[in-house]
Amino acid sequence: GRIANESLQNYIDSVGQRIARVSHKPYWDYHFVALNHKSINAFTLPGGYIFITKGMLKKLTTEAQLAGILAHEIVHVVARHYAAAASRETSESGIMVLAAALSGAKVPRGVLQAADLARQIIGLRYSRKDEREADLAGLDYMVAAGYNPYATIESMQMLEREDAVRPVEFFSTHPDPQNRLAYLNGRIQTRYGTFGGLRIAKEDYRKFVLEPLAKLEDSKKPG
Repeated sequence: GRIANESLQNYIDSVGQRIARVSHKPYWDYHFVALNHKSINAFTLPGGYIFITKGMLKKLTTEAQLAGILAHEIVHVVARHYAAAASRETSESGIMVLAAALSGAKVPRGVLQAADLARQIIGLRYSRKDEREADLAGLDYMVAAGYNPYATIESMQMLEREDAVRPVEFFSTHPDPQNRLAYLNGRIQTRYGTFGGLRIAKEDYRKFVLEPLAKLEDSKKPG
């Protein structure tokens, strides 16, 4: 379920909404939710639901890196990539129920079956074309919202390092990291190479995300 810290949730939402306002669909409703799950992942479901896991949040170090992950997912929402990614046996109504459950909304008791939820998420694998669109448009959204686009490179490099140690869930639905790094670097150099003074916000991220997560971990330790 959700991470039980409302200031953290509000911070994640504020970063997401800042990017959503400069997207191609700024008038849609977007819901950004931090999940209390150790996997390193972020994903999108119908209804404008964008989820990022505790495992992912702990690996990021700046607000700009968070913005890059959320911008990428916002493009998936705007372009309705989930519709193409959803497997034929995955019903959109089932995914909507999953989104509501993960976000903490009320769902009729008995509807949520763990195996079914797992099947819904596993079915959502984006094509390389979708990933390229989400990566490149995500960079545009980041810069339009005032964030340093190079943070996306930092995040991708971090994910590759983690994946070399243990398979990262993010890449199971977002394939082809090596090629993505190459064209992201190319886009930044050709379009955004002269951009300076854009937001990175390492201290804010530490204050609003990393410190609360550390406190939550400490509170669970015995004694």
